[in-house]
Amino acid sequence: MYNIAIIGCGYWGPNLIRNFNSLKEARVKTVCDKDRKRLNHMKELYPSVEIIDDFEKVINDDEIHGIAIATPVFSHYKLAMASLKAGKHTFIEKPMASSVAECEELIELAKKNNLVLMVGHVFLYSPPVLKIKELIDSKDIGEVFYISMRRLNLGLFQKDINVAWDLAPHDISIALYLLDENPISVNCQGQSHVNRKIEDITNISLNFKSGKFATIQSSWIDPRKIREITIVGSKKMVVYDDTEPLEKIKVYDKGVSVPPHYDTFAEFQYSYHYGDINIPLIKQTEPLKVECQDFIDSIKNKTVPLADGVIGLEVVKILEASSKSLRDGGAEIKN
Repeated sequence: MYNIAIIGCGYWGPNLIRNFNSLKEARVKTVCDKDRKRLNHMKELYPSVEIIDDFEKVINDDEIHGIAIATPVFSHYKLAMASLKAGKHTFIEKPMASSVAECEELIELAKKNNLVLMVGHVFLYSPPVLKIKELIDSKDIGEVFYISMRRLNLGLFQKDINVAWDLAPHDISIALYLLDENPISVNCQGQSHVNRKIEDITNISLNFKSGKFATIQSSWIDPRKIREITIVGSKKMVVYDDTEPLEKIKVYDKGVSVPPHYDTFAEFQYSYHYGDINIPLIKQTEPLKVECQDFIDSIKNKTVPLADGVIGLEVVKILEASSKSLRDGGAEIKN
């Protein structure tokens, strides 16, 4: 049995508590937060859990094997460093840290101490994303041309990070996983409307060496909740709508091709293909539970989790580049 401590029980921490407690080989031993009201509420929900408002007591507890950090981004580095120095396997909610330098230090320390370092990129464990990965890898949709991603809603506004750092990590991690490559350059444009110092709408463009392209639109000021990804391939196109309760993925047998040979402009014409729409059966499992299981399995088997520190680092590299591009008026930043 692996004892886990959850640091932070505000918005996301309770989900980690519930899922770690649902695993056969794990239990949440301790929950730590500065807010006593939240701690008392967790105690009511989980009477066996120890509640603490002192992080030092957590890292000095020899019975705790792993620590999961679900606190504001600015605190990730400090808490994770302390956790790793104390010999604890460490899980950090996305984004991994506030800078590339901080991520690199955490990766180096985890490697030095032979500890699991994992980042909460939960969509890498999502059945629809895994299905799309299968469609891409099998060449069922042909060569990927581009990916368009939209993650929009009204709120929740953050005070320490802009909307790109808040929402885009999900889509960045998905794009890197699906395409299996890192971008060579990043562009980002955005505007601040509610809080003039923090962008509440951004658009990130990722350019890849292979010629592939991805756009990521994020907003806190949209009237509708939109969670949509479109993948355009040379043979087929895929639309993933995460707001759909059941039919989350639709595969469109549509495409366009250019005639291989033509002698005159009159002979040239595009060939459009319109076929059926296929809706794959997706097994409904909670991605967060699978993610928590991967953390425990990695500790147990001394393996590298799918959402490891390296992926966390690559996401922060892109976010850091997007921030620089914003400051430079949307200029292209080499990644």
